[in-house]
Amino acid sequence: MSQARAKKIKLLLLDVDGVMTDGKIFLYPAANDAMFEAKGFHAHDGTGFSLARLAGIKTGLITKRISETVRLRGRDLKIEHVYQGAADKLSAFREILAKENLKPEEAAFVGDDIIDLPVMRNCGLAFAVANARDDVKKEAHVITANRGGEGAVRDAIEYILKAPFEDKHQ
Repeated sequence: MSQARAKKIKLLLLDVDGVMTDGKIFLYPAANDAMFEAKGFHAHDGTGFSLARLAGIKTGLITKRISETVRLRGRDLKIEHVYQGAADKLSAFREILAKENLKPEEAAFVGDDIIDLPVMRNCGLAFAVANARDDVKKEAHVITANRGGEGAVRDAIEYILKAPFEDKHQ
């Protein structure tokens, strides 16, 4: 059933903290009471974004936090949609669908926490990372083999890319 959903996907959207990262946020003091933020991203996920782009799948990030690190990573990976400060992720999801002229069933979302559930409930294919909250795992169509920040995004991308070929092997 999930493979049939995966065949329709033209857009992959993701949460960031806990999905593209392990969820840890490192804050370092900087001048004038400012903070410098650091996050770790997995190289396998970066390669996954390249594979998605080669396959014609557009990508995007929808995150509640605002981070220069995320902006830079999005630019580095050529991610088409980067929505930060999105407390209402479902509205951001619908805005991206409208921009891309896509239907909800043509979009997948990867999440890890309850703030992601509204999008997961409205997209065509919902992924939860292996270390997602239990409530999120219960509502996902697919749970990745790897944890957030440890290749989970690559798992989701490969699942989508392999879907058209799965029927031949069943």
